[in-house]
Amino acid sequence: MKRRGAGEREKDVKIRCGEPVAFQKLLGYNSHHPSPKICMKRKLLDELGESWLPYLTPKDDGFHQLWKTKYSKLVLRTAEKIPKEVHEEVQEAFLTLQKHGCFFQDLVRIKGKDFVTPVSRILVGNPGCTYKYLNTRLFTVPWPVEGYEINYSHPEISKACKALIKLNCYLHRESVLALQEQNLAETKGMEDSPVIDRHQDYATSITEMGSILQDQSPSHVPENDHSHLKERTSYNLSLLNYMDPQQMPFLKQEPYFGMGKMAVSWHHDENLVEGSTVAVYSYSCEDDLNMTHQHCVLAGLPPRFSSTHRVAECSQGTLPYILDQCNAALQNLCTDTHLSCPTLKSLDVDDIKRVEETHNEVEFEWLRQFWFQGKRYRKCTDWWDKPMAALDEFWRKLELMTSLLLCEFRKEEQAEEQRKERISCLLPILEERQELRQDWLARCHSQLVENLPKDEKPECHPYWLEGDASMPLPFNLEEIIAELQSLLEC
Repeated sequence: MKRRGAGEREKDVKIRCGEPVAFQKLLGYNSHHPSPKICMKRKLLDELGESWLPYLTPKDDGFHQLWKTKYSKLVLRTAEKIPKEVHEEVQEAFLTLQKHGCFFQDLVRIKGKDFVTPVSRILVGNPGCTYKYLNTRLFTVPWPVEGYEINYSHPEISKACKALIKLNCYLHRESVLALQEQNLAETKGMEDSPVIDRHQDYATSITEMGSILQDQSPSHVPENDHSHLKERTSYNLSLLNYMDPQQMPFLKQEPYFGMGKMAVSWHHDENLVEGSTVAVYSYSCEDDLNMTHQHCVLAGLPPRFSSTHRVAECSQGTLPYILDQCNAALQNLCTDTHLSCPTLKSLDVDDIKRVEETHNEVEFEWLRQFWFQGKRYRKCTDWWDKPMAALDEFWRKLELMTSLLLCEFRKEEQAEEQRKERISCLLPILEERQELRQDWLARCHSQLVENLPKDEKPECHPYWLEGDASMPLPFNLEEIIAELQSLLEC
């Protein structure tokens, strides 16, 4: 199946529902087996040589039959089927965010190398949510939700985010209805399915949006389907994309079908709840499918935007999660006022492991990820300033806890066997910390960052120089690691 031609500018909404399907059927590799996938790709390219695989377009015989039999869970809504106010508000939001410089090219890592994405993006969604792809964690510009105080850098950005959360709720309702229709079609046949009214009021108040985020399943959903539909369609964020193919002469050609240049090569979307739907509002273009099959984004000719609404897998990707982890780790720090200095409550290896792994998580999955993207988020909102300051303070206390642990290891009265067991627990975590610090430091000073705008340049944070009296430990842990290794060899 092929994308719309470059000269056609029709606006579509696509709702991806039910079992996963894809446009690249012949490359339908399971995402859990990457090695065979790479080998099969190379084998296929070798077999193709200078030729290309055939594909169908809507003008070809058998196109719609193929869609019905092989891609039945793909639902397309053409522009005229969508309320006019949806188009007006969402397209205005796209242009507003672009005008205020809120779309950014990401510096991602693939197979150990850094690349700047050709497509520019911004993540908008529930406050405190993140979305990780290609080893890069994006942080949401929060859309307005009741109960959260959100300060936007400009009233127009506030209006744009309001339009996007309204679109999110609209697409949620459409997704639920599409799932219901397909379930009925499978059990009764389409001729027996009732007609469902899709023309619902789009102008939902922001107060109602907050309650929808808490329980997005409509009241008419059957009780036994309630939790399942909610899990599959409660979109917690949207990854917005912008691209102008005319400004991207370096794009690669699509290698299998000869479809032209690609803005995004064949891939699986990451960090999604298994079995969830994806809803896409596309302005002058279309997006594709995921999970067990791959998809790519063809470049075409006109500039275009898309808003891809997702149920991101956030069990370890929200602000409340990492704050809870930090608070739990700090339970092992005793700071009673009658003590001359802080101490550790427990030296049990399980406690050491839990605390030090949290130390690494907050440093490398949150602080360094956030500051590696520079000050880009402040173009839209200051919402993340206080949370990141809080995480920074937690991290400093975790540094203190590591230093206290090292002091305990240096005490001679400690039983030798017990000390070695504890050192063996800490050492690999410190080695990982040292390796990651040097890696992030190198990434922040790579040649790629030189061409980035000033407020998007990576900052290596946290970072401090040797001998900084405010820090309990050095940035470079080589000497400490060597000391622990020698203690183990004694």
